[in-house]
Order: sequence, then C-alpha cells, then structure tokens
Amino acid sequence: MRLDEQTRPDFPILQRIVNGRPLVYFDSGASSQKPRAVIEAMSQYYERSHANVHRSIHTLGEEATELYELARDAVQRFIGAASREEVIFTRGTTDGLGLIAETIGRTLAKGDEIVVTELEHHSNLIPWQLVARDRGAALKAVPILPDGTVDLAALDRLLTPRTRVVAFAHVSNVLGTILPVTEIVRRARTVNAITVVDGAQAAPHLRLDMSALECDFYVFSAHKMLGPTGIGVMYGRRAVLDSLEPGRGGSEMIKEVWIDHAQWNDLPWRFEPGTPPIAEAVGLTAAIEYLEKLGMDRVAEHERALTRQTLEGLARIPGVTLYGPPTAERGAVVSFTVQGLHPHDVAALLDAEGIAVRAGHHCAMPLMRRLGVVGTSRATFSVFNSPDEVSLFLATVAGLHSAL
Repeated sequence: MRLDEQTRPDFPILQRIVNGRPLVYFDSGASSQKPRAVIEAMSQYYERSHANVHRSIHTLGEEATELYELARDAVQRFIGAASREEVIFTRGTTDGLGLIAETIGRTLAKGDEIVVTELEHHSNLIPWQLVARDRGAALKAVPILPDGTVDLAALDRLLTPRTRVVAFAHVSNVLGTILPVTEIVRRARTVNAITVVDGAQAAPHLRLDMSALECDFYVFSAHKMLGPTGIGVMYGRRAVLDSLEPGRGGSEMIKEVWIDHAQWNDLPWRFEPGTPPIAEAVGLTAAIEYLEKLGMDRVAEHERALTRQTLEGLARIPGVTLYGPPTAERGAVVSFTVQGLHPHDVAALLDAEGIAVRAGHHCAMPLMRRLGVVGTSRATFSVFNSPDEVSLFLATVAGLHSAL
C-alpha cells in the first residue's frame, strides 16, 4: 500500500471541498495538517487531565506533568539526543532561534563574527542581525552556487579565529536544498564556533540523529510535522547548555530567588520560564508516534517521489522556471514561477481549483534578491499527498494562461 493510501483517512480536513473541488493541500512547508490521533490526544488531555505542571501535588497536576515530560522523552527518541535534558520546549522554531541568539549574544564581544548563509529564513537571520548590532559583532553570509547549494569553499574563507557562531538551515524553505550539516559543523569546529541549525523543514521529512549531526543547537516546530501550533523544540548539546545562563526569566527556570540574585534551575527547565504549552506537548507526542509508526525512511522516500514527479512535470511546461538543486539533493519543496504571472496570481488561480500552495518571498528576501525574483510559488508535501494530486496540480499549472 502506498503511504498516502494508508494515511489519507487519518486526516479529517482532507474531506473539505474548496471552491467546488476536493482540497489538495500543498502547503505543509508553512504548516502541515493534523491526523486524528493528534486532535484526539489534545482533546482528551483537556477533557481529563488539564492542570499546570511540576508544582501541583494533586492528581490532575501529576497527570499533566507526566504527559508533558513524556513529550520530552518522545522528542529525545525521535531526534537521537543523548539525554532528555538536551530537549528544551519553545513556542516554535522562530522562538527557539531567538532564544539561542539572545543567550549566546550575551557572550559575544565587539569584533566577534557570526556566519549565516544566503538562503536563510528571516527567523535565522534577524536575531543575528540584532545581536551583531547590539554587541558590535560582524555578520557574514556564505553565498549560494548557481545550482542552489552552499559554497563551502566560501565558507572556509569566511571562517576566522573571531567566528563565534555559524547558523544555517538544514533544508532551505525556498530551494529545498539539503545542506551538509556534518560537514559544515566539522568546518565550524576548526575555529571553535557554535553551530545553530534551523531544522524546521527537515524534522518532518528526514530521519534525525543529533549524535551523528554533532551540531550544538538544532531547532524545529511541531506544526510542520503533523503536530499542533504553539510548541517547538530547541535541542542543545549538554556541554554548551551547561555553559550558558538562561536568556529569559520567570518561574520554572529558578531554584531559589533573592532580591539581587537567583540560582538557576537544572536542565532542561533552566530554559523554560513560565507555564509551558502542555496540551501542545501532548499533541507533539502523538505526532511523533504517528511518524514513527510510518517510519521516517518511508516518509522520506514517499516525499522524494512526489518531489521528483513535480519537478519533472513542471520542467515540461513552457514558461515555468524552477529553482533549487536536483531532486536527489533537496527536501520536499518545489519553488517555481510562471512567465507573465505574479506568484500571488498563480496561487490564487490554483486555489480556484482547490489547490493550496504558498506564494511570495517565503520570509527569505535576501535569497529572492539573489535569485532575481520578487517571489515564487511553492508546493510542499507531506505524508498524505498523492501522485494523483501532483498530476492534477501539473495539469492545472499547464492550463494557467488559458484560464486568464
């Protein structure tokens, strides 16, 4: 049985009719749809076990705490972290990257250097701009090559003894480029730089193993991997987390407090101030269990096939321009433009046929300037998408000009 044939009945929203057509959802790169298991797990939590966590002695508080911490164990297993203390819950990828920048930023000095790449999402660029401005650090960008891959030779030239941070995406949200994480980490280590990886577009689609990647930080969101909005994960290597003070203050992140000083809590709670996203953690556990039952290798194979079908089909349509590397080197992302049509018009015309895609600069404006376009239309895939949907999409794109 094909993966989509197995999964589609699990997603209630796929029963929707949009503009008189069955919904075709090709926007999981922005936010994926949710299987019934996730929806029901969160509903059951609210109906049976909701309370605040960690300090309540009563039954509901203990149940909520157990469910919340079970989510940490599930994430540890899913990403191959060495210990559960390395798993920090955030509000999402943007929040996690901001937290890392705020925390590391306090340790930087004037003249220190931060290296990013030209294909970064704004979430992995703006926080470092703010840090560079406030600390007097220099911000450098590794250029991309014509095929959409990162210029590693240029990276070597940019790395110096003053490089303190190397921040980059695992998978580009525009080009689908899969960056060589272990190789970039190895090169960054030669100058003792901290490595920060934006895994938002990788965690839903690829098997992860932090012990193999060896990066210092890895950040992703639940809502792109079949889970709920409002929760994300910041993995931090234990030795690095131990060396850092918390970036934000509040409850949960302290052991004792005096008027003029405080004693920080143990990991991971040192970096989790305030009431956490408890129901969302329950939903994240359900999403992880769902993906694990499917098997991440099977997920990746299914989505590679859809991506290949889409790229090959679009390449045969006159007036369509594709962006990014060959199929074997990319994630489940296809960005394209149609000659004579603004990307927003392409998305609106596709929506009229019930097909949801993304359009615009995709929060990567420096990359758009590098590509020489105002934006692109973008199709992204998940476990519930089918080859038949891709065929419908290709036929619709081919007929766009005649639809005007």
